[in-house]
Amino acid sequence: MKRKQVEASIEHFFRKRVQKDPKIHNSTLLVHSEKAGIDVQVSEGEDTHHPRQPYYIASVSKLVTAVLVGMLEERNLLSFEDPISKYIDADLMKDLHVYKGIDYSEGIRVKHLLNHTSGLHDFVEEQPKQGKSIIDILVEEPDRKWTPREVVEWAKQHFVPHFPPGEGFHYSDTGYHLLGLIVEKATGMSLGKALQTMIFQPLGMTQTYLVFSDAVVETELPVARLYMRNEDITDHTSLSLLYAGGGVVSTTQDLLLFMKALVHHQLVNDNTLAKMKSDWSKFFVGIDYGYGVMNIKTVPLLMPAKYNVWGNAGSTGSFLFYHPQLDAYVIGSFNHFRYDKKGIRFMLQVIDKLLKGEKHRTVTAS
Repeated sequence: MKRKQVEASIEHFFRKRVQKDPKIHNSTLLVHSEKAGIDVQVSEGEDTHHPRQPYYIASVSKLVTAVLVGMLEERNLLSFEDPISKYIDADLMKDLHVYKGIDYSEGIRVKHLLNHTSGLHDFVEEQPKQGKSIIDILVEEPDRKWTPREVVEWAKQHFVPHFPPGEGFHYSDTGYHLLGLIVEKATGMSLGKALQTMIFQPLGMTQTYLVFSDAVVETELPVARLYMRNEDITDHTSLSLLYAGGGVVSTTQDLLLFMKALVHHQLVNDNTLAKMKSDWSKFFVGIDYGYGVMNIKTVPLLMPAKYNVWGNAGSTGSFLFYHPQLDAYVIGSFNHFRYDKKGIRFMLQVIDKLLKGEKHRTVTAS
């Protein structure tokens, strides 16, 4: 299969996928492989303006935050092994992690937040025993402005931890809020400023920023409309609750710059990246989670080795993955909450099309 045929096949598959789902109002996709000469940049949906339109990258933000933490460790401004109490003040630490009557708060280390092994709750996905979920509040109180501290305090009041630090896996946006606060303490800058100064500006990611921060930039196009429960929440001030675990706005082109820099050790060195990719916890069958990194790995009969990729994905159907065998980057989003599994599944289907094209190209060449 020729390069142009592969690109056309991917674009057709993407457009058909979006058009048949009435809940997807706008979406974007970038597929890039210098090895195969593939470069697809496409957008689809009635709200879509342009393939270079910025969008909420959701939990792909966790990879960006984790890389920043890795950069700070290399500069000796913090350590993965540090107790978080070194950076989080006593008031916020108080009763942060009380499990079965025992206070484990002092036992939480930076690495536990990075790979979701702290045992802390997830304020996004969990339902309080009493009162509304934070998702309900986000939708029903659109003008509410949240600070990171307020979110953590809210989570402390409404949830209980799941296990002692280091003794299990539980996905935790609460943990990534704490990581953002740790970055601010370690750098003396706001998280938005730290991201701009250390990652976005050096890489030329001119359309990327942390929302509701002091480092918001002017983008060339409006932010893609974001949907939750099929309701447009793009302009909700309540999205301020996203922060370090989901508050980055970017474009597929900017994220390609980021991922290339990460792959080629221009952000963190090979030892740090190896550490981020080796301290795994089991996320789902076939998906492990390191320090902000999702690793889709071989599972006999379920997940062949040809699909091995690493990167991250978000609840809005956002995805940012690198396929080492193909030297391919697959980046995009469906911009609708609860589309995380659909986004990952679609990304793997794109990888399959790339693999078939590569196989045909290899056979033809031989």
